[in-house]
Amino acid sequence: DYELCEEWGHLYPVPREDLIDLHRDHLLHLLEMGDMEKALQLLQRIEDPGVCLAISEQCLDQHASLAASHFLADYLTAHFYASLTTARRNEIQALYIGSKMLLTLPELSRVNYIHLSSRPLLMLEQLLMNMKVDWVAVAVQTLHQLLAGREIGFTVEDIDNLLSKYAEKALNFPFTLKEKRS
Repeated sequence: DYELCEEWGHLYPVPREDLIDLHRDHLLHLLEMGDMEKALQLLQRIEDPGVCLAISEQCLDQHASLAASHFLADYLTAHFYASLTTARRNEIQALYIGSKMLLTLPELSRVNYIHLSSRPLLMLEQLLMNMKVDWVAVAVQTLHQLLAGREIGFTVEDIDNLLSKYAEKALNFPFTLKEKRS
């Protein structure tokens, strides 16, 4: 049905907003089905870059699945980086990095952290508080790789400071050691 509507859109004038709604719904459908290849083909068929940007951003803002969010954040960064405001760019890149971090976690545990996908530092802090040291190690390695050459509102130093803060808390004893006196 979506493809038939798309063909009609080529033959007859369709208001821009209706065209955006059609493509957005089609893209969300493809992403829900997990068909990233067809989703990419759909985005490539859209001739107007403004329409393509609007559709991609609207789909991303509708909090699609983890894989869909990752796909859309990657697509927006790759194709519309210069068109985005700095704040929006940072938001999208944080979502990309957060979704990549989530993909490093065990599949059954992702649901506990998915609400933090747009806030990678907070996700890292939550993992530290939950004593998931092995997961933190993989997440930090992923963060270091992804942050190389990117500006997203936080740096490698921010990660190191967070790790130092929790390492210090782990060594903080609530009592003092006393010497035994005879």
